[in-house]
Amino acid sequence: MSRGRRRTVKALVVLGSVFAFLSVFAIWTERQALNTDDWVQTSDRLIENSTIRTAVGDYLVDQLYANVDVEQELKEILPGDTKELAGPVSGGLRQVAGDGADQVLKTSTAQDLWQDANRTAHEQLLAVLEDDKEAVSTEEGEVTLQLGSLVTNLAEEVGIGEQLAEKLPPDAGQVTILRSDELQTAQDIAIAVKGLAIVLSLLTFLCFGLAIYFSRDGRWVTVLFCGVGLIAAGFAVIVARQVAGGIVVGQLVEDQSIEPAAEAAWSISTSLMTSIATTVIVIGVLFVLAGWLASPTGSARASRRAMAPVLRDYPAYVYAALAVLVGIYFLSAPIHNLRSFLTTLVIAGLAAFGIHELRKQSIEENPDAEIGDFLGRTRDRMVGAVKDANLGERASKLRLPEVRMPGGDGGDGGGQPAADEEESRLRRLERLAELHQKGVLTDEELAAEKARVLGSGSPGS
Repeated sequence: MSRGRRRTVKALVVLGSVFAFLSVFAIWTERQALNTDDWVQTSDRLIENSTIRTAVGDYLVDQLYANVDVEQELKEILPGDTKELAGPVSGGLRQVAGDGADQVLKTSTAQDLWQDANRTAHEQLLAVLEDDKEAVSTEEGEVTLQLGSLVTNLAEEVGIGEQLAEKLPPDAGQVTILRSDELQTAQDIAIAVKGLAIVLSLLTFLCFGLAIYFSRDGRWVTVLFCGVGLIAAGFAVIVARQVAGGIVVGQLVEDQSIEPAAEAAWSISTSLMTSIATTVIVIGVLFVLAGWLASPTGSARASRRAMAPVLRDYPAYVYAALAVLVGIYFLSAPIHNLRSFLTTLVIAGLAAFGIHELRKQSIEENPDAEIGDFLGRTRDRMVGAVKDANLGERASKLRLPEVRMPGGDGGDGGGQPAADEEESRLRRLERLAELHQKGVLTDEELAAEKARVLGSGSPGS
């Protein structure tokens, strides 16, 4: 490739990785903030967390005592002189309510009330964001989470009594989600996010597709680096989630006592973000695998040769297997919207194109490959390795220092007699001939070992 084309390819890979990073946040916002079913599922996980449940229970008890004068109500109920006990009894009831709130929120009744309150609030929020004229407008009201039914339920369950619970005002346990002066901005953000989720996802694959197209003969390298870019984007999202969590919790939480609950709420509500980032990482790994399979490395060539017979003779089965995998994904992972559907189709299309290119490359390189070749070559390599090990061991024995005969060192002869040395060489030559006859030594190895034995007796050796 020319220098300009290389720069273009690199820029497209980097740009696609950035789009992948941003698309994770857009997809998370769309699903978490703009999908009622997803939010209700998240709210269920929130109330199942003990730290959050304790904070919610404390809030409900505070709402109960802030909206009803429990001490005064007890004075009206208690007879005679016992009215003076209204204060201590009121404090005792508050302690009982605080201790029992966690257990009350574990009941199916309380969790159903929590789920209904979250569903109603989220549906109201979506109606406002979608500019439904019958919903609360940006000038007339607020979007609230109504937890009054939970306050009443708590009062009844801990024994404070239905009479006190009935005196709760309508706004008890009311949590404001969006105020009227903020709703117009929220509408604009929702519209932008809906568009960004699908646009950023498609731009990611468009950039990678163009980069691969412009790469020509070096496409396997580009595919590999597209995978690296996706993996980097996924891990960057996970890191950004951790950093943003500390900032958001620190900015929004003024009461340090509920900071653990806020941190737990952030962790649970953004767990979907981690799931999406993990999916991006998995797709990146598949890109890296595809790039490696198309590479000129020895392991990739061996893999292509092993797959060539199947890709050549049974292409229909290969594509059918891909179709089955896509079908299983559609059945097991619900498609939330058009963006999810299109993204899945794009990934399936890329997989089909990759199989097509791999099939073409494998057949061109290995036109005569057969299914049994891979097992046969593996067996031959194992047998060869064993033979090489045996040959190395035997050859090393042949090259051991000469065994000196008794009297060779410091004996009367003053050294090993020439006749003994000649006899030793003859025995070694006979051994070499025997190994050659058995097929352990090749002709070349026999000649080399023979020359070494004969040379060991030459002058100056």
